[in-house]
Amino acid sequence: MKDPYEVLGLQRGASKEEVKSAYRRLAKKYHPDMNVNNPLQDLAEEKFKEIQRAYDEIMSGKADSPGYGSTYTNNNTGSTADLYSARSYINAGRFQEAMNILRRTNVRNAEWNFLMGVCHVSMGSINQGLQYIQTAVNMDPSNFEYQNYLNQIYNMQHLYQQRAYNYGGGPSSADCCAQLICADCLCECLGGDLISCC
Repeated sequence: MKDPYEVLGLQRGASKEEVKSAYRRLAKKYHPDMNVNNPLQDLAEEKFKEIQRAYDEIMSGKADSPGYGSTYTNNNTGSTADLYSARSYINAGRFQEAMNILRRTNVRNAEWNFLMGVCHVSMGSINQGLQYIQTAVNMDPSNFEYQNYLNQIYNMQHLYQQRAYNYGGGPSSADCCAQLICADCLCECLGGDLISCC
């Protein structure tokens, strides 16, 4: 559990008015009604719940009771807010910043793998990204977003292979020789000779 003051972006000892103001500002930003059409709706809802818990703990005095603060983690790892932030960076095209956040969080769920995969693919490491995306799909096979992105990567790879074949990459020289030998055998069976030395 994170320190409630940290969740609200406040220093310990903040006044009740500061707590209320921070709560209102963050609750308005992450409230489910404000994120209805947001693809990050689930993460926003988790953040909203975290903000509510933090506010309740501070206002009830629990957050300031002796010994209670020792249960807090102050290293900012493992929160869904990290995943929300990483996704925001990805949407802004800031993949390195997103990867920095993902690397320092302890969360290793399907969403984490998906976001890490998107970063790698977007930065050109398609094979490495593909492994993360596949892990995300395996962890949450019913997630349409993950499956759709995986299919897009496979389609993209197939398209590149097809273009390479059509624009001169073609089959390897070994495949080409094998095809010529097969063609020669067929011709000889029909009474012709494609390659006179064989």
